[in-house]
Amino acid sequence: MTEAVREMISVVIPVLNEEENILPLHEKLLSVLKRLNRDYEIIFIDDGSTDKTLERLRLLCKNDPSTKVISFLRNYGQTAALSAGIDFSKGRIIIPMDGDLQNDPEDILSLLQKIEEGYDVVSGWRKDRKDRFLTRRFPSVVANRVISFIGGVRLHDYGCTLKAYKRDILRNIRLYGEMHRFIPIYARWVGARVTEIAVHHHPRKAGLSKYGIVRIFKVLLDLMVVKFLLSYSQKPIYVFGGVGFVMIFGAFLSGAYAVYLKFFRGTSFILTPLPLLCVLLLMLGFMSILMGFLAEILTRTYYESQKKPTYQIKEALL
Repeated sequence: MTEAVREMISVVIPVLNEEENILPLHEKLLSVLKRLNRDYEIIFIDDGSTDKTLERLRLLCKNDPSTKVISFLRNYGQTAALSAGIDFSKGRIIIPMDGDLQNDPEDILSLLQKIEEGYDVVSGWRKDRKDRFLTRRFPSVVANRVISFIGGVRLHDYGCTLKAYKRDILRNIRLYGEMHRFIPIYARWVGARVTEIAVHHHPRKAGLSKYGIVRIFKVLLDLMVVKFLLSYSQKPIYVFGGVGFVMIFGAFLSGAYAVYLKFFRGTSFILTPLPLLCVLLLMLGFMSILMGFLAEILTRTYYESQKKPTYQIKEALL
């Protein structure tokens, strides 16, 4: 038996009020997965649906032993749903996808082909996206360029749920907020090979979209967190201390200029806000440095209390 046959596939699908799409999606998935010469499982995560989604999922689970269902008590969001699906999955290869039939199950074959070429993460790119330009596609283009620039992994479509991951890459990644879309960045950080392929995208035929323009701002805030964790999680003093030194330098400049105005221009200290600005920047600078010291203590407590290493080994020949 080849390695490709032994590797089980887990398809993870978060759903929220998708009662009209569940059955046709499951049927299309089975038609694709049954053509593969390997074991598979389909995991639906019901993210607090209020329609008949859970009822139909129970029916699928009863009639198909390869289908599993996880139901949340309430709506926790897509990241939490994907995290639960990954935790409960058994496959060596994990393929998340949307439950609204906009992702095409046939693209799973292309994703797996790239995985077999040696890549650890294969990200889908909705090259011909079937969404509204102003409210969905244009903000997505801008967000993807910002994420690629800050995260250092050049992808066209971070928001595409359809991806393929090797389980080993996801082992030490914990997801919060909207951070599921940043998994390729985390993966590259630990040395994974990441690539991208074009996938099909279909217009939504039933149900309502769960995404809004507000989500973009949440994604950008999460991106700032990711950048901080990737670059400064082990040395936070570099961030807080750097900001502190900039403020102290600003305090020196404003104070020096205030002195210059006093003795060379005859401008009293009470007639200019510079002395107040000097004191304010000086206080903020020292506070920022002190926050850096506290962050250093928390970082050491985090790693030492969990006996968590500050490195990850790719291979050891002993």
